[in-house]
Amino acid sequence: MKKRNGWDRGLKVDASGKGLVGHAGAVLLHRTADRVGLPAGLRGALTASPWMLDRANALVSLIVGIALGARSVRQAELLARHHTALLGAGASDSTLWRALGEIDDQARLRIAKARARVRERVWDLLAGREEGFPWLVILGKRLTGWVVIDLDATIITASSKKQGAAGTYKGSYGFHPLAAWCANTFEALAMMLRPGNAGSNTVADHLAVIADALAQVPRAHRGRILIRLDGAGASHGLIEHLLGLGTRRRTVAFTSGFTITETEEQAIAQLPESAWDHAFEQDGRIDPHAQVAELTGLWLRTGWPEELRYLVRRVKASRRHEKKLTNFEKETGWRYQITVTNIRDLGRAVPGSHHVFFLDALHRQHAVVEDRVRTEKATGIRNLPLRGYARNQAWLLAANIASDLLAYLQLLGLHHDGDLARAEPQTLRATILHIPARLVHHARQRVLKIEATWPWAQAFQTCWTTLGALPDTC
Repeated sequence: MKKRNGWDRGLKVDASGKGLVGHAGAVLLHRTADRVGLPAGLRGALTASPWMLDRANALVSLIVGIALGARSVRQAELLARHHTALLGAGASDSTLWRALGEIDDQARLRIAKARARVRERVWDLLAGREEGFPWLVILGKRLTGWVVIDLDATIITASSKKQGAAGTYKGSYGFHPLAAWCANTFEALAMMLRPGNAGSNTVADHLAVIADALAQVPRAHRGRILIRLDGAGASHGLIEHLLGLGTRRRTVAFTSGFTITETEEQAIAQLPESAWDHAFEQDGRIDPHAQVAELTGLWLRTGWPEELRYLVRRVKASRRHEKKLTNFEKETGWRYQITVTNIRDLGRAVPGSHHVFFLDALHRQHAVVEDRVRTEKATGIRNLPLRGYARNQAWLLAANIASDLLAYLQLLGLHHDGDLARAEPQTLRATILHIPARLVHHARQRVLKIEATWPWAQAFQTCWTTLGALPDTC
């Protein structure tokens, strides 16, 4: 028999404690929501009856629960009930259920407008920080003034029969939502729930999501928009639409992956070896395995606008690529990718942005959208918990707002802590959101006491103070 090490000798477990608070980080999420005006914004977007709990409070309770890790309405309700002494009475699961059921198309439009007002306030607060607004940096060049929007689709699997679920192109079963995120702030600007068999390059869906995303960008920041898509979005109708989005007051640039056919391979074959230049990693180092070149002018794909630029990237083919290589790629020993863009340069604020290697790095940075997908799935949408399609749409919306709330917490309350400011939801929960505490009453005050030996106790207290110093909403 294995000898016990004795750590549990004399240890008993007693579930009758009082004044103890689990997941005490809920106070940080609620304070963030209050400071950016989320409850007030939702209150104006949702209906409320005098004999029912305020629907906005119910939705905020659900949003905070999802941010804390709840994966169902019941889990969110239990968390809210546990925090009653700290945050006041929360909504019951039946109230949350009814609130989700009341979010129809018109309610979603009102909530979208409320989110846009909240976002405008958050961006004003970010611009007022010492660090300023978080502009993207590509190869050491700051893209000042450019708001970057990344589009991508993902699969949400369903283990049971749910309304709207269908087989996906990967052979799984579930949903195939399309979403747009702001690469500057990590916010979910728009997300469309779609059946699992929805196409990856459906033009109408892309146009709708782009329109919703642009409507979420505060007016003061709409002058320069950069939209990035992978190859699944490179349809003729979408590219023409993107070219037509620019106005006298708004410049819209874009980069997109592009399907390679034999026609493109013939054009690539015409490139002299001297046309190829070094490709760069995101940290500015030369990528020894990749090269880039300008393909524009060697061929014009029939029916495509003349103002487009075509950039080609080649990477030494590896064994994992062997099954997908074309005959041309097998002959040359390279794997090729084409990027289409309307960018000639990004203006004086970004010198050198006309170079092929810069645009290649700019487009490849779109890969960070995978981080956003992973964050969203860790915040309520790994599995949609409800059976009805409309209620799952409402849950998806609440999860998007929960993801934004976590981003606001990091941008406004944790930006001084480099590790926590970049942490993913699981890390935030393990460090400060799921932190244990004791609620005591002293001198007509409530005091939330955190164990002094907790490694992130000071970060929690600093975040609370920082959020409290933000100006109140008008």
